Amino acid sequence: MSSRDQFTSKIGFILAAAGSAIGLGAIWKFPYMAGTNGGSVFIILFVLCTILIGLPILIAEFMIGRRGQKDPITSFKEQAPNKPWFMIGWIGLVACGLILSFYSVVGGWILSYILRAVSFSLTGQGVNFSTLFTDIISNPWEVLIAQAAFMLLTLFIVQAGIKNGIETASKWMMPILFLFFILLFIRSITLDGAMEGVKFMFVPDWSYLSGDTLMLALGQAFFSLSIGVAAMITYASYLSKKEKIVTSAVNVASMNIAISLLAGLVIFPAVFALGFSPTEGPGLVFIMIPAVFEQLPFGGFLLLVFFILLLFATVTSAIALLEVVVSIGIREKTAQRKKASWLLASIIFIVGIPSALSFGILSDITIFERSIFDFVDYVTSAILMPIGAFLTSIFAGYYYSKKISREEMQASPIVYNCWLFIVRYVAPLSIAAIFINKVFFS
Repeated sequence: MSSRDQFTSKIGFILAAAGSAIGLGAIWKFPYMAGTNGGSVFIILFVLCTILIGLPILIAEFMIGRRGQKDPITSFKEQAPNKPWFMIGWIGLVACGLILSFYSVVGGWILSYILRAVSFSLTGQGVNFSTLFTDIISNPWEVLIAQAAFMLLTLFIVQAGIKNGIETASKWMMPILFLFFILLFIRSITLDGAMEGVKFMFVPDWSYLSGDTLMLALGQAFFSLSIGVAAMITYASYLSKKEKIVTSAVNVASMNIAISLLAGLVIFPAVFALGFSPTEGPGLVFIMIPAVFEQLPFGGFLLLVFFILLLFATVTSAIALLEVVVSIGIREKTAQRKKASWLLASIIFIVGIPSALSFGILSDITIFERSIFDFVDYVTSAILMPIGAFLTSIFAGYYYSKKISREEMQASPIVYNCWLFIVRYVAPLSIAAIFINKVFFS
């Protein structure tokens, strides 16, 4: 019998899986993607893509993981013996390692901001936030030390295992994240002129409706749900057979949408109320948000709370990425978890060093006209994730018999048939369209 660790409760699994999905994608990337793509139209398309396409693939990943009860590579090998489907696990391993290598760099930036926010040196002194951000990311010692600190924080949680590490951390972090975001939303929405930000999010300007906006919204839905990197397959492998995966997937997708919208409702009302532009792009969090909070009562404290929230969200995603790598590294040898966690986290840190230095001493090095950081991001989000999600959808839709998938889903005939149609036809075509658009036309 396997002594494989398991989540002790359904809520523990849901919060951990939601934490994996709700990371920089929801809090950092979603607001600037919405801000630069028309706000409301992008948000409507994002919600529809999450529900109609992202959710069915998420169910497929839960199905594969829960049925296999093993790490992704072993799970595919046992469910599809003598077939090459196990390559999905290898794609997930490489993708998670690479994503975490640059994800930890951004996590380090957040820690740098938190240290400054603790001393209230980010607000009230006329700081040039654009210069500050440039100074931080170009300082080789600061970025490397901060990256290492973030990796250590992630490592300490993962090495403790599912029950004592990941589940416990998620049970604390996710409710606190929701609570603090609601408090920040209340403060933001009560500013004079805040309703313009709300209108930007919820009153459609249909002139922004285009094929490009749809592609970007669909890509954001996949990215924010952690689809295609075997993270959800790995988490679901620790899920009891008694739990209903459809309900769990719906809860995870709903929480992801809720946090994304809350992030927008924290940022856009304040941006409009204080006369800033929502189209600032990736610098919105690190440049615009400090500038916004500087003009608010108790701005220093609120800014500290915001970056702590961002750290929570980033850590919960990082532990999912590291857990995929560790689960494959140890297979069923749970006694080796701590040793493997330290070794693999160290390797990922080393792999991430060029990304950390790509805005400073390695800034002159480019790969296909991209910085090292941007190139690693591109390889994972534009190539590995779509391929992983495409193959996962095909596996669940075609390789599984209807008998197996019906038994795993435990859903009504209408829900099951809708799911099967999407994972067989709609999802693969959508992912192929994203892949072709990003690789050949972006």
